[in-house]
Amino acid sequence: MVAVPESRRPGTLQRLYRWAAIVAALVVFAGFAQTYYLKAWFGTPTLPTLVHVHGLVMSAWFVVFATQVWLVESHRIRLHRRLGLFGAALVVLIPILGIATAIEGARRHAGPPGIPPLIFLSVPIFDILVFAGIAGSGLLLRRRSDFHRRLMLLATLGILTAAIARLPLDFIRHGGPLAFFGLADLLILACIAIDTIRQRRLHPAFGWGAAVIIVSQPLRLWLAGTPAWMAFAGWLVG
Repeated sequence: MVAVPESRRPGTLQRLYRWAAIVAALVVFAGFAQTYYLKAWFGTPTLPTLVHVHGLVMSAWFVVFATQVWLVESHRIRLHRRLGLFGAALVVLIPILGIATAIEGARRHAGPPGIPPLIFLSVPIFDILVFAGIAGSGLLLRRRSDFHRRLMLLATLGILTAAIARLPLDFIRHGGPLAFFGLADLLILACIAIDTIRQRRLHPAFGWGAAVIIVSQPLRLWLAGTPAWMAFAGWLVG
């Protein structure tokens, strides 16, 4: 999923992707440790089968992304391309399972306390749709390695909001969307800044991709309060 570098300073950019993959994996583990990965230790409530399958598939994405970064660094391009087929399958599965899980969560009132489930439903659904659009674009542009790897990185960082929102930190718990969207955006902008400095230009994949992610955040919050969304979300939840 992360293809062969074209940078003038490939070592620096390879380290960027390596550290981005590590940070993403750590954020996911820390965010979902209590409710998923270490739930037996924390004694949290039992999860439906659908949530377990969704969690397994999402976890696989972050493992595959990190593995792909390592394969590129190791110049194992043939294996990288083979594993990319599995990554492509995940890009198809993640939206299906993610939207189904979000709808089921709304039915179970599993969202943050104090926020009506139908309103909150806009957050995970748009997270998934934006991920699908960016990761899907990355697959379509896989022969253009500079676009491909940047779009896959954006897709991976953009989907971190659910994990960030669950980090056991008070400022995130009380900060709401500004906190969990803001931290995800900071990670994205940091990667873009490093890449832009090293490349001496803003790559269009980063420019357009980051714009889609960041602009979609206030738009989905605005949309969530409209009668049209409430009617649509009510239809989804049934």
